[in-house]
Amino acid sequence: MVPERLPLFPLSLVLYPDEPTPLHIFEPRYRKMIARCMLDGTPFGMIYVDDDDELAEVGCTAMVKRVITRYDDGRLDILVVGGERFKLVDVFKDGELLSADVEPYGTGAADQVAEPAARERMITQHMKLLELAGEPIRPALYQSARFASFAVAPSAGLDGDQKQALLEMTSEQERVDYLVRHLRRTLRRLEQATRYRKLAMGDGWMGSPPEVG
Repeated sequence: MVPERLPLFPLSLVLYPDEPTPLHIFEPRYRKMIARCMLDGTPFGMIYVDDDDELAEVGCTAMVKRVITRYDDGRLDILVVGGERFKLVDVFKDGELLSADVEPYGTGAADQVAEPAARERMITQHMKLLELAGEPIRPALYQSARFASFAVAPSAGLDGDQKQALLEMTSEQERVDYLVRHLRRTLRRLEQATRYRKLAMGDGWMGSPPEVG
């Protein structure tokens, strides 16, 4: 459920539904906002800010799951989990904070389901990427995901603008297809880089030696 009015936390990162993310809260205004949300048990809105300091139109609600560290000077390390996507309707400045009237986003039937073969292709590519990066592979990540695309996207090598573009897609099939193309390109680059590293560690030949004579 997305509240009609949300306090906003603009950041240069994108939060996805069901994604756990640690945050370091150091500005006094956001410490107060987080304290109020924790006291009331209400979410706040994570919204992406690009390199030109422009707010995105679509964000994701965030709920504080736990406080990781409380510092003596009032700073906090917290763990939040993404909830539901929302679209900005009107943005307001409340003192030092932003808030917005919002509406639910991406709730249609097309948002839920992707072709099984495409979904499996995306998952296979993602596991290969994690393996090449030396990261652990957790099959349960995909099995329990409400949206497989949003489970893959945080560690798929997307930049901020690409992550935001994916967040705004309202079809799971579109998101899966986007990630399949992106992962294919990324894996190709990584495999080429690995090949060149191996060649550089050898005698420098990139193929059969030329014939002489």
